[in-house]
Amino acid sequence: MTRTSTLFVVGAGTEIGKTYVTAALVRRFRTEGRRVRALKPLASGVPPLDHPDFAQSDTGRLLAAQGLAITPNTVAACSPWRFAAPLAPDLAASREGRSLALADLLGWCRDRLAEARADETVLIEGVGGLMSPVTETATGLDWLKAQNLPALLVSGSYLGAISHALTAAETLRAHGVPLAGIVVSASEGAPTSPETVAGQIARYADGPVRPLHRGGDFPDGFPAIG
Repeated sequence: MTRTSTLFVVGAGTEIGKTYVTAALVRRFRTEGRRVRALKPLASGVPPLDHPDFAQSDTGRLLAAQGLAITPNTVAACSPWRFAAPLAPDLAASREGRSLALADLLGWCRDRLAEARADETVLIEGVGGLMSPVTETATGLDWLKAQNLPALLVSGSYLGAISHALTAAETLRAHGVPLAGIVVSASEGAPTSPETVAGQIARYADGPVRPLHRGGDFPDGFPAIG
C-alpha cells in the first residue's frame, strides 16, 4: 500500500479525541524527521486568542505539536474559521451572525494542499463526527468526499463506541472513501480499555485498528501512513 501525503482525520462522533490523535501523528512524523503540517479549518468552542485557555484549544494543541508559537498568523493558517460556541460550525457561526459555504472551505483546503512541499505530509482534521453538519447544507462526509482524500477514523472507547466506529467505517466504504485505519482514543471513565475496544472493532473492520491513550505515542501498524 502506498503511503499517503494527505490525510483527513475524521471522528465516529464528537469529543472523542481527534485532536489528540492528530497531534500524536504530527509528533511522530516530526520525530522521524518528516515534514508535516496540521490543519483544522473549522474549530468550535475556541476562546479568544489572548485568553489563557487558548493553548488548550484544538488549534492550540495542534500548533504545539508542530512546534509553532501561538500568534495571529499561525492560528489563522491552521484554523481560519473559529467560533466561540461549542456547537456544530453552522450553529456556532449563526450565533455570531456569520455564515460558511462549503465552496469556501474546499477552496481554502485546496489552496493549502497546492502550496504544500513535495516532501510534506498534510493532515486535515475534521470537526465533530462524520455526519455532523459543517454548513447549512453540508455534513462532514460531504466535505471529505469533495476533497477525494483518504481518511483516518478516530473512535472513542466509551460504551457504544464499537457500533459507532463500525457504522462510520461502513459509511465511508459505501461512499468510496479510502480508509487508512481506525484509532481508538481512550475515553475518560470508559468501562473497558481502548485495547479491548480496538480488538472488538478489528474483528469486523477492514483495515488496521489500533488503540491510543491520551498523551501517548501514535501507534504502529498503519501501512498507508507509515
